[in-house]
Order: sequence, then structure tokens, then C-alpha cells
Amino acid sequence: MANRTPYIFWRVLLCLSAGAIAPLSLAPFDYWYLGGISVALLFISLHNCSPRIGGWLGWCYGLGFFGAGVSWVFVSIHEHGNASSLLAGSMTFLFVAALAILFSIQSWIYTRFFRNAIGFCALWLLFEWLRSWLLTGFPWLYLGYGLIDTPMAVFAPLGGVWFLSLYVVLVGTLSVSFFKRLNHPLQSAAILMLLAIPWVAIQQEEIPEDWTLPIGEPVDVMLVQANIPQEEKWIRSNLNNILQTYVDLSQDSDKVDLLIWPETAIPTFYTSASAMLSPLIEQLEQSNTAMISGIPTMYLDPEHPKGRRYTNSLTLFAGGGGNYDKQRLVPFGEYVPLERQLRGIIDFFDLPMSEFSLGSANQPLLEAGDSHIAPFICYEIAYPELVRHNSLNSDLLLTVSNDTWFGHSTAPTQHLQIARMRALETGRWLIRSTNNGISALISPDGQISATIPQYEQAVLVGEVRRMEGLTPYQQWGILPLQILTALMLLLGLFTATPRSRSTYKSI
Repeated sequence: MANRTPYIFWRVLLCLSAGAIAPLSLAPFDYWYLGGISVALLFISLHNCSPRIGGWLGWCYGLGFFGAGVSWVFVSIHEHGNASSLLAGSMTFLFVAALAILFSIQSWIYTRFFRNAIGFCALWLLFEWLRSWLLTGFPWLYLGYGLIDTPMAVFAPLGGVWFLSLYVVLVGTLSVSFFKRLNHPLQSAAILMLLAIPWVAIQQEEIPEDWTLPIGEPVDVMLVQANIPQEEKWIRSNLNNILQTYVDLSQDSDKVDLLIWPETAIPTFYTSASAMLSPLIEQLEQSNTAMISGIPTMYLDPEHPKGRRYTNSLTLFAGGGGNYDKQRLVPFGEYVPLERQLRGIIDFFDLPMSEFSLGSANQPLLEAGDSHIAPFICYEIAYPELVRHNSLNSDLLLTVSNDTWFGHSTAPTQHLQIARMRALETGRWLIRSTNNGISALISPDGQISATIPQYEQAVLVGEVRRMEGLTPYQQWGILPLQILTALMLLLGLFTATPRSRSTYKSI
């Protein structure tokens, strides 16, 4: 075993590095081809090793993958939770290490039961889907996002980001298989043909690009990006200045159809803000301008331990009616798991508004004039199936966020890329309003029509269109890919090469 130690060490190093380069295929770097290379390196690393070592190598890959991709968690804990660098680093490592366990299980199953390209690809897709709901889900860093600015993006309305992820993984694994089968011309040619089919379909214009169509007149939209520092937002004495900033920036809003303020732009309950907001709301009602803003909401609830519960909400204050309560909460930011044990240990577990409750499922759309708006708050936009389901009867998508929590890290650009994919999957205009950037109007093809850079106090005025119709992904969701994944898993098991323990017992 001793003479195998350097061999295993290099595999561990390769897996850590392979995982770390995967996020470089996503925003803000956008080296899309690195996603396939990362997958190929993991596929190579798992060759001919035992399930036990395979599990450890998968964990190392996940450590590099999430360590490079979601290291922005450190910013939230350290800068806004007032934790020391050592404590924040330790908590970030534990978070990343826990997420990496999923890659460990995925790799263990692969080395135990499959050991072929089709099984590897099917398991990858299966575990991306698991990450969208397991323990409330963390649907971040899907490799398919890296293809949003490539010709392959036309397939997103067919199968969502997961279809694009499948293609990335197929490219990585089949490229390895191609070089392994250079001595078998027919097999090599079959692999090349399989990889080329999507590109041929694109070139022959076999894939429609306009699954949805505009209806009615254009909607003039104003987004207010107030750039309020996070450390000042929840200080009670700052409330009037914050509200006045939003009101002042919204002075010309009576000239548009829709005014949007971002997540918790109103950092108090409406009863405390009504005096300052009433004149603006009356002005908007007279001009038939709809106003939507993020605001916390309180409900009396006898069944709740405290007799009341709070939600992170979006409310339509003028030009219509409706309220939306957030359905996917951020752990530790909006609620604290193991609250009794963790409250008070460090400031991070006592962040303002960290006692939110879940909103109910199947909430109605926001009705603003003639627009039927599907609303999503913060990282809810990262849940493909939630967005798909809630937008079925909508003609516009709206997401509001407060990415101040993540500073100058990669999180805001990753978040924007995710929002772009939701617009592309659903064939709808998406309005993205944030406190400090990146606010944007995103067209149904996933492209940014107008934007405000980060850390600027500014107003964006632009035009969006209401859309009708459904993309295939909206109609069917992930079900076709789940069926395909199940068939691939069965085929992978059926074609797996039996291996005796002696083949890999020392590796």
C-alpha cells in the first residue's frame, strides 16, 4: 500500500484541481469549455479505483468545486456577521465540505455499480436534480449555465439548464472515451456523431427559437437601485433617510407603467412606513402606475410559538393588488436551523430579519395593470422547477434581490447568469431589481437588454413585453430528462463491466 501513496496523492490533487476549475466555466469568467474539461478529469480520476477511494476522490472534487464556486459565503459570515476571519473561514469550510459529500456519494455509486460513460453522465444529472430539493435545496453551480452564451443555449427551452448540463457532461466523458477508442474506428466515429448531433440541428435550424410571442403594448418599467449599505439598512434611525432616498429616486415614476423597488427595500412593516410612502402611492394611483416593492410582512398566527410570524414579501402598493411571500428561505440569513442552540453564539446567527417563515405554495400571481407577474425573491430564482411551475400562467417574470450580502465576490454575477437562464427556459421577459446591482431587464432569449452596474445609485428605465405561450420545458419540466436518466442508469448497469475486488483492492 505504501508504494501507492504517491499515486493516490496525485489523484487527490487532480480531483481538487478539476473541481476548482469547474466554476470558471460560469460567470463572471465564462470559460465555458472548462466545464467539460473538469468533468473529463474526474472521469479519468475515478478509473479503476475502489468504491472507497472513489468516494474520497469525489469528495475532494466537491471540495474544489464548491470551495471555488461558493466561497462568497465567507463574505456574508465575516463582513456582515462580524465573525473573525478564522471563524468565518472554518464555517465556510464546513459548509463546502458538507456540500462535497454529494459528489462523494455520486462517485462511490459510480465506482461501485457502473464504471462507464453512460452511468457517469446519468448520475451527474441525477445529483444535480437532487441538489435542487434535498434539504430545501442548493441549486447553484449547474454546469449548464456556462452554455448560455453559446449556440447550445437554444436547447434550454426544451430541457432547461439540466439538458445543457447533460451535454457538458457528455462532452467531457465521451471525449475521454473517444481517445480511449482510437483503435476502434467505428466506436470513435459513433462518439463523434453523437456529440455533433446538437450542432447539426442548430446549423440546420431544426430547433425553433421563438416558443413564445409578445402580446399587447410594451410595458415601460423603472427599476430603482438605491445602493443602501447593508450595515446601515436595518438601523432604525436610518429608516426615514432610506425611504426618502427611494422616494426621491422615483420622482419620474408616474411616466412609466411599472415601478420596482428591490428585496426589503422598505426595511420595516408598512404601518411604520405609510406616512412617508402615501404621497408617492397616491401619485402613482393617479397616473395608473403600478408599484411593487420588497417588504417584510407580519401575520398573526395563534399556532406559532410567538403568536405571530414574519415573511419576506413582495407587495403591490399601487396599480393593482397582490402579495407574495417567499417560499425558499436562505439558511442562517432568513432562518436559523437549530435556533435554540445557535442564537446568540455569534452575530451571524442574529442577523436582522433572520426569523422569517415560509410562504405558502401556489400563491397567486401579482396583477399589475394588464400584466400577470410571477414573482421570485432572491435565490428562489435559482430553483428551475419552482420558477417553471409558478410562471405557467404569467406573462412576465420578476425577481428582486439584495446581493449586498456577497460584496465584490462572484455571487452577484452568478446570480444574474442564473436569472438569465430562467428567462430563456420560460421564453419570458425577466425584470431583475436589486439593492446594489446587478439590476437588469432580460429578454426571452436570455440576453441583457439594459442594466445598472454594481455599487451605483441609479435608476433604470426600459421596456419589456408581455409574452404568451409555453416552452416545452414549461409544459413538461424535468420529467422527460428524468425518464432519460432512468433509462441511462439501467443501460449503464446492464453494460457495466464486472470487476473482481482484486482489480482495485489496493487502489
